[in-house]
Amino acid sequence: MEQRRLGTSGLRVSRLALGTMSWGRDTDADEAGASLLAFLDAGGTMVDTADVYAGGEAERILGGLFDDVIPRGEVVVATKAGARREDGPFGGGASRGALLTALDDSLDRLNTDYVDLWQLHAWDDDVPLEETLAAVDVALTTGRARYAGIANYAGWQVASAATRQALTSLPLVSVQSEYSLLERTVEDEVLPAAGHHGLGLLPWAPLGRGVLTGKYREGVPADSRGASEHLAGYVGRHRTERTARIVQAVVTAAHGLGTSPLAVALAWVRDRPGVVAPVVGARDGAQLLGSLAAEDLVLPPAIRGALDDVSSPTAPDDETDEPDTPPWE
Repeated sequence: MEQRRLGTSGLRVSRLALGTMSWGRDTDADEAGASLLAFLDAGGTMVDTADVYAGGEAERILGGLFDDVIPRGEVVVATKAGARREDGPFGGGASRGALLTALDDSLDRLNTDYVDLWQLHAWDDDVPLEETLAAVDVALTTGRARYAGIANYAGWQVASAATRQALTSLPLVSVQSEYSLLERTVEDEVLPAAGHHGLGLLPWAPLGRGVLTGKYREGVPADSRGASEHLAGYVGRHRTERTARIVQAVVTAAHGLGTSPLAVALAWVRDRPGVVAPVVGARDGAQLLGSLAAEDLVLPPAIRGALDDVSSPTAPDDETDEPDTPPWE
């Protein structure tokens, strides 16, 4: 698997990252271990998790694999903090105390002394940005984190955080945002801000929350995320008339190329300007193999252009305006 630099930093990661949001909830430890081994065998290196995934169980499963299954040095571990909300003085949010407490807890669950990439999971209106980023400074200078990034920030927030860190010797290196053929709003402000400040983009939900695989064209399969109580809304947000047209274009392209819709959708976002590594979540090994199969696919210019046109981010008249509940809640 091709390795790419994360932004302008010296950190190199595989151009596909393995997401763990389902670990500890829909994916048990044995299946997670098998998926990680398959990912590493294919040349993957970056594994993305968070302290809120399954209440910390995803981190704990990953840490357990470092005991006697996988050498810690073979994995680029990326985790996040700042989205947890609990009572108490250090119960959550992006305060300095909450973030550093969360990092120490993550290190304990991950069975490691450091994470390769520590990411602020969400902007916090209740905490001054300077305080939030002061926690990043501490994490980096103490070696608990080797690099730092941000996630789910708006364009102006990306610029504000990156500008502050640029004044130190501890710059941010990455930003995570939702990005797929179904969700291209990051192209308006987030991607330009990230590019200007040398941050690499790590797209989450590159398969449109599973919709771009084509599995929901005739309804909701009983064994799919869209049928589960905790992810039905997460998937349903992208099941609209507009997205149906895009999915059909992806299916048509896949048929013409002799590959899967999943591979087409993943190759499209993987090779967009500014993208370093899409984060692909797989409930089991079979789903992961579908993503790994896209490694050798390069979309012809004509097909890429057609997909660009059909997914152009114009103002749709059939999108929901309901707030998007984070899938880890």
